[in-house]
Amino acid sequence: MQSKIQWSQFETVDQIAQTVCERILELAKEAIAEHGKFKFVLAGGKTPEKLYQLLAKQDADWSKWFIYHGDERCLPVNHADRNSVMAANAFLSLVAIPENQIFDIPTELGVEESAGAYRSIVEAAMPFDLVLLGMGEDGHTASLFPGYVHDENALVYSIYNSPKPPAERVTLSAKALSNTQNLFFLIEGSNKHEALKKWRAGDDLPVSTLNALKHIVVFFDAAASVD
Repeated sequence: MQSKIQWSQFETVDQIAQTVCERILELAKEAIAEHGKFKFVLAGGKTPEKLYQLLAKQDADWSKWFIYHGDERCLPVNHADRNSVMAANAFLSLVAIPENQIFDIPTELGVEESAGAYRSIVEAAMPFDLVLLGMGEDGHTASLFPGYVHDENALVYSIYNSPKPPAERVTLSAKALSNTQNLFFLIEGSNKHEALKKWRAGDDLPVSTLNALKHIVVFFDAAASVD
């Protein structure tokens, strides 16, 4: 059963990015004050990229930020389509987060080896302070796709037959992604309208299997709105 969700509609994606940027900076300050670090799981995609570009221009106690990824494509280490490369170019290479506090999924090693390596990192990091995710047209999130059966107790999954290329990926599980104080979804575009409508109606989608220890907030633009 999913926790109560706060649905937050904005006219534009730029408004979403600005609002979420401010919220993240607040959460980071709170987490650092409480336990000395801010553990943040990044999402891939175009909407998060706008947010990351905004974050890169802000002042924060970057030395206390710890960065993880929700999923990654199995591609060469510097491939432009990797989530880690996008995050580095838009955000991480532009701020003073120590390199040893940025935990990329090493998918250049192959599916099984990289998934195995990341499991211990995830286990040591949980609970996260914030997990950031998007949603696909089919209701998938990270690389958790409809109709796929996984071990519910695992923290990291090896994906061999993703319906979206590339076929091979590594993703955090619903269990791992839900072990977070705060869970933010960023959703934009009319192509997400039907999936958002189904989610709000209570349909069984990958996004609807996730939870949070405190807050779930879905930020979506007018084009994706079901109203």
